[in-house]
Amino acid sequence: MTGPRPLPGRSLRTRLALFYAAGVFLAGVVVLAVVTLPLVGIQSTVPAHRPGPSTITGTGHGIGPHQLLTGSAVALAVLVPVALVTGWFVAGRFLAPLRAITATARAISAGNLHQRLGLGEPADELTELGGILDDLFARLQASFDAHRHFVANASHELRTPLAGLRTLLEVALADPDADAGTLRSACEDALALGGHQERLVQALLALATSERGVTRRDTLDLAHIARRVLTSRLDRATEKGIDLAEDLTPAVTTGDPRLVESLVANLVENAIRHNHPDGHVRITTRTSGTGAALTITNSGPVVPGDQLERLFQPFQRLVPDRDSRHDGYGLGLAIVNAVTRAHHATLTTSAPPEGGLAITVRFAHPPHPHSPHQREEHAELTP
Repeated sequence: MTGPRPLPGRSLRTRLALFYAAGVFLAGVVVLAVVTLPLVGIQSTVPAHRPGPSTITGTGHGIGPHQLLTGSAVALAVLVPVALVTGWFVAGRFLAPLRAITATARAISAGNLHQRLGLGEPADELTELGGILDDLFARLQASFDAHRHFVANASHELRTPLAGLRTLLEVALADPDADAGTLRSACEDALALGGHQERLVQALLALATSERGVTRRDTLDLAHIARRVLTSRLDRATEKGIDLAEDLTPAVTTGDPRLVESLVANLVENAIRHNHPDGHVRITTRTSGTGAALTITNSGPVVPGDQLERLFQPFQRLVPDRDSRHDGYGLGLAIVNAVTRAHHATLTTSAPPEGGLAITVRFAHPPHPHSPHQREEHAELTP
């Protein structure tokens, strides 16, 4: 059920002025009832034998009750318009910041996201509301800018394999001397480009799923998840001559198992991909203070300190290969960042001087025993 709607065409300032005037009028009526009405039956008397220059004999009358009531009614009649004018003025002064908030919010909603309220002093409830709205507008602007940048990059990344596929097929069809072997080779390349595009779309879906937030929370052990991920990546690491080391102790937390496994898989895949032959990857899980921590360190190229934050943005590669099909999509660490924020975890990154990365994700301990939640499937990929 919803509350009563305000009368159409009647502004808040008008209603406040009317309420103010009505309050003053009711207060006047109460004063009149308390003070004047008890005097109705009272008459003033003066002793006849009292000496004085203006001796009054007999019984005299002061201000009569009817005159007192009439004067009070006139005073109330004059007080009402005065209260209306005063209430209108006071309501206007107090509602001025609210009008500024409305006008600025209307301008911002029209697309001017960089504008802010900036109410300043005095510090009251309305200025506090203005500060909260300014923070909200700043977050919205940052979110919209990030989404525009992401859409532009995604369009470019999706356009590249499509253009390559189109060119490959056109060249194959335009060759009058193409034989079955040539066409078969073209089809194999087309399938490879199609698989690349499919994996890219799945990676974008995984990133969007991670940014949507956590829809279920289960009790999970980071050690179990890390061991399962390492087992699935052992052949790839062996192929590249990379040593996988582990130090897995129980680290219990709560979260979405699919998203957390995607986070671990992307960290391990990133550590293997951006490494050098005969390098190493070490993964550690432990209980740390008020939470569970997962740390992955790997050898690799030297990463400048001013480039660390950029690595966690979508489609950012530090040293991309010429063939992007073998260099990922620049989404792995972006998914890690999104899953971390969705779980309200803490992400810490450092770049050792000798090269490589050290990334630690700290999750909170489970606040209460696990309660069943609705299960939902999520896309899992390691771009």
